[in-house]
Amino acid sequence: MPTLYVDTSALGRVLLGEPDRAAILRALADFEERVSSRLLALELRRLALRIAQHEATEQLLAGIALIPIADPVLRAAEAIPPATVATLHAIHLATAVTLVQAGALDALMTYDAQLAAGAAHHGITVIAPS
Repeated sequence: MPTLYVDTSALGRVLLGEPDRAAILRALADFEERVSSRLLALELRRLALRIAQHEATEQLLAGIALIPIADPVLRAAEAIPPATVATLHAIHLATAVTLVQAGALDALMTYDAQLAAGAAHHGITVIAPS
């Protein structure tokens, strides 16, 4: 089953009604499983508070398997290369790398250039539908 890691930059675009919203939703449907760090829920719900999109946020999150932020992931995020990856994105990257190492991830969806470069550095296929 193809599995996609989704970061906040992708689902945030859906919530904000960005022009690539439809392309993102189509790409999500191409994967049988969608996963992310528990960090995604925190970031999306904070965004939902600012834009009053609580229901839409919960609908998006319902289709994503959320992985707890465990100490091994945090430790990995502290030192994961490349150093240009920002702190919260390092948590997403460390989670995705852990999934790749377990043979449980096919691609990562992001619109963040640093996270995309970090994922590519680790051999993860990056998609950013438009």
